[in-house]
Amino acid sequence: MSDDLPSTDPRPQSGSFDGPVHRYALRVFYEDTDAGGVVYHANYIRWFERARSDLLDLLDIDQRAALESGAGLYTVAEVNIRYLSPARLGDGVVIDTEAVQVGRVSCTLRQTARRGKIRLAEAMVKVGFISPDGRPRRQPEAWQQAFKTILQSSSQDLQPGPEGQE
Repeated sequence: MSDDLPSTDPRPQSGSFDGPVHRYALRVFYEDTDAGGVVYHANYIRWFERARSDLLDLLDIDQRAALESGAGLYTVAEVNIRYLSPARLGDGVVIDTEAVQVGRVSCTLRQTARRGKIRLAEAMVKVGFISPDGRPRRQPEAWQQAFKTILQSSSQDLQPGPEGQE
């Protein structure tokens, strides 16, 4: 018996690139919301994590292989999030991810959750590459180069934009 999925099984969700911007779409489910049908604030962090993991997959960065080989892994070192407008039950949400800084040990990413043109939340996320024992380690050169292919060049990209409006 083959480990392959039957052809009728859906493929796992995946994002795509629009130029240097990674876009990851999702739908707001009941489990994402509070009793009023508004997305609970911590779920934006979960969505941002999923989008970053998908971004790595699309850049051919195999975190699992690096972890299993003892090379290391990425971990979140810093998150600054700003909530602009609520997402609600049933909404379609897109997470946009852009690389704004790439270093030897870390990368800084800007992530925006939006519903159409309405920005719901924005985050600046710094991820660091660490050894299995938790110490900072230089990320593999190929991974640095992969991030540089999507690097945004403007320093103004680090500034938050105007608030989203309904």
